[in-house]
This record gives sequence, C-alpha cells and structure tokens, in this order.
Amino acid sequence: MTTATPATSLPASRTRPRTVVQPVSFGRLVASEWVKIRSLRSTWWTALLAVAFFPLMGAMRASSVSGIADDAPDDWFVGPVYATSGLTLTQLVLSGLAVVVITAEYRTGQIRSTLAAAPTRVPVLLAKLVVVVGLVLATGLVGSLAGWASVAPWFEKLQMTVDLANPDHLRIMLGVPLYLAAMAALAYGIGAILRSSAAGIATVLGLVFVIEPAFAYIPWKPVQDLATLLPSAAGGRLITHDATGSVISGSQGTVLGPWEGYGVLVAWAVAAVVVGAVLLRRRDA
Repeated sequence: MTTATPATSLPASRTRPRTVVQPVSFGRLVASEWVKIRSLRSTWWTALLAVAFFPLMGAMRASSVSGIADDAPDDWFVGPVYATSGLTLTQLVLSGLAVVVITAEYRTGQIRSTLAAAPTRVPVLLAKLVVVVGLVLATGLVGSLAGWASVAPWFEKLQMTVDLANPDHLRIMLGVPLYLAAMAALAYGIGAILRSSAAGIATVLGLVFVIEPAFAYIPWKPVQDLATLLPSAAGGRLITHDATGSVISGSQGTVLGPWEGYGVLVAWAVAAVVVGAVLLRRRDA
C-alpha cells in the first residue's frame, strides 16, 4: 500500500515577500523632491526659457551698439556684461519657479502627504530648497555660457572679450548663477511664508521691481543708504562692473563690496527661509 507524503509547507516568512521600510533621511527627501520637480514638463520649459534669455538679449544688445563702436571710448564695452544681458528676465522666470515649487503643493493639498512622510517638517523645506538652488545654479551657468557664445561674433567689432583670467570678468560670469541662486532662495522663502503662488510672485516682483527702485531714486541720503542694503541692490554688487554700473537695480551705491553685497543678499534669503520654517512648524498644513 502506498502512502501519500504530505507536501512540506514553507515557513510564512519564506513564502511572503517582506516589506522593508527605509528610514526617511535627508538624502532621500532631496531625491524625492528632485523626482517631483524633474517629472514636470513645466520645469524644463521654464529652465529652457531662462537659458534662452541670455543669448537672445546678449545678441540683441551687442548688435544694437555695434553701429557706434567706432565712436565709443576704449574699454567701454565689457564682454561679461553683454554676455549676461538676459539676467533680469531670467531672474523673473526662475524666481517665479522657486515660489511655485513650494506653493503648488499647498494648492493641490499634496503637502499633507509630504509632511506625513517627514513629520519634523523642516527637512522637507530644506530638501526642496536644495533642489531649487541646484537647478537654478545649473540653469544660470548654462545661460551665462550661452550668452557668451551669442556675443562672441561681435567681440572684434566692439573690441571686447570675456577673459576669465581677469578677476572682474570671472566674478561677473560666475556671479550670475550665484546671484540667481540666492534670489531664488529668497523667493522660495517668501513662497513658504505666504503659501500662495500669486501672492508670493507678486511680493517678489514688487520688492525687486517696485520697492527697490523707488527707494533708490528718493533723493534723501538715509533712504539711499537703505536702498543699498535691499536684496537685489546688495546682491547685484557681485555682478556689477565699475564702467557700466548695475543692470538689475536702480541703486548705484558702492558702500558694499561685491562679496559683502552678496553676503547681504544671502542673509535676506536665509532670514526668509528661517521665517518660513518657523511658520511651517507652527501652522497647520
């Protein structure tokens, strides 16, 4: 008589896949935020538009002054200034992107899921900031190089060049992405405070293009001195050439040195992010 042998059952631990829960680290938060921002086509269209402003405005500006090149004084045309002519428009686009990165999640309600994964909250805010600053740095650097290439055909006519061995030239070319990154961080902090895309963008534009020029042109010395400490005017010292002045701010004050001015801008950005972090901890999502 043959006896059937019962099948040996495997332990439950071998038959069921085990789910491994990875701890939420800051690196994983940054990776998650990068996936979010890169998965949106609007991000790449915005970055492409920001880069395109540099060669477009650079070529237009160089072409427009080529007719007066013979009558201009020596050293009147500064290569890095023309190569970065698209800075103002690029600043508009990238500052708007920085605001939307933080405010869009409040509009859709996705911020609740994000904060549920990271209940301490502040690391989420900083992870988004790292991604925004990294993206803006890369965009600003590519845009500066594209602007350089676009004005190169006029170098001989205008008797100018971009000489990275010249400290002023190097400061301006590298200062553009640094300036854009700091302004984006400031815009991001304002967005974190206001939690509204419209209000955040309006505040950033009002500060840079309304309040700062108004302060700069009031003929009273205390106000003029204050104007040099406002974000764009202070940070703009990093990308200002003595022969041309600042192309992004009405203030032409030279109270601050290039790196001192940039330090003031960074302080503004840090203050905005800190306030945003405090409010994120205290307010409901």
